[in-house]
Amino acid sequence: MKQTFVNAALVACCMAVVSCGQAPTAMGPGEYAVLTVATTDREIPSTYSATIRGRQDIDIYPQVSGTISELRVNEGQQVSKGQPLFIIDQVPYKAALQTAEANVAAAKAGVATAQLTFDSKKELFAKNVISQFELTTAQNQLLTAQAQLAQAEAQRVNAANNLSYTVVKAPANGVVGTLPYRVGALVSAQIPQPLTTVSDNSEMYVYFSMNEKQLLELTRTYGSIANTLKNMADVQLQLNDGSMYGHTGRIESISGVIDRSTGSVSLRAAFPNKEGLLHSGGAGNIILPTIYKNCIAVPQAATFELQDKVYVYKVVDGKAASSMIEVEKISNGREYIVRSGLEPGEVIVAEGVGLLREGTPIVAKGQQETQTAAPAATQTEKEE
Repeated sequence: MKQTFVNAALVACCMAVVSCGQAPTAMGPGEYAVLTVATTDREIPSTYSATIRGRQDIDIYPQVSGTISELRVNEGQQVSKGQPLFIIDQVPYKAALQTAEANVAAAKAGVATAQLTFDSKKELFAKNVISQFELTTAQNQLLTAQAQLAQAEAQRVNAANNLSYTVVKAPANGVVGTLPYRVGALVSAQIPQPLTTVSDNSEMYVYFSMNEKQLLELTRTYGSIANTLKNMADVQLQLNDGSMYGHTGRIESISGVIDRSTGSVSLRAAFPNKEGLLHSGGAGNIILPTIYKNCIAVPQAATFELQDKVYVYKVVDGKAASSMIEVEKISNGREYIVRSGLEPGEVIVAEGVGLLREGTPIVAKGQQETQTAAPAATQTEKEE
């Protein structure tokens, strides 16, 4: 047992002697990937909350009062312009039309009688049998009868229109919405809810808003609102379930007035809807590409945040020097667009910035091997 401890002590002493005979290896500069800053072009998408509406969403209200006697459509049914949707009780309106037609007939008879009287008076006046007064009176009676006929004709037209209004028709092609009123319900032009809504879903309008700053950037990029609408790239629509709609759309209008309460401006994009996937009243997100020309883009991995400020490490004289940069709020999830703080030609650390400290020596990857290989070759030559 004692011999074992002696042997162990001898081994430890030998290792200590060997160790003391060699100098400790010094830690060299860290090896990091670096990036030389340069200008480039980038297209980064921006997301805006949006609401979906049909090209035409027409609320259908009755123009006459009465009870619904027939319901000709179902909810969600595709209808054509002029197709009957509802029938309102027609009995009182048919009776009113018959009365108006009878009044027209009576007025026509009155006109005919007044015309005969006036013609007779004219002949008598020509023979000096009656006075001018009687002739003028007969003429006025004729004019009165003609006015009564015109009034009766107008009443007949009004009665005919009211009868036609009892057949509520689709004003345009589209899809029928909800039907809150059924057969037997009493309706009028003052009802709180429309009879239904007909939505033209052949093409959908998607509305979204952007703030004044974003609008100014768009205008500066393209020169004017008209040029913006003409030259902007197509936009995409992200549906409520997170999927992307299969067709792209075009921005067709930008409101010329900024909402004072929100500071935003409304935009409208049009999307085709041949498959009927989009429905009026839905929601989604507009993906609007923002194009940056001759900008500086840096990987997000090359940045770090401190007190809501974004920093990078520049390589200055072989050492890391932190520098604050100003970036766009929008990003593609991989890069930042730098507004200020970097200039083309500067070198920054591209990764591993979370482990760096101010003044850390930096050696670009691929350079350390070249620097350490030269002394090894020199030592070999000396041995030779």
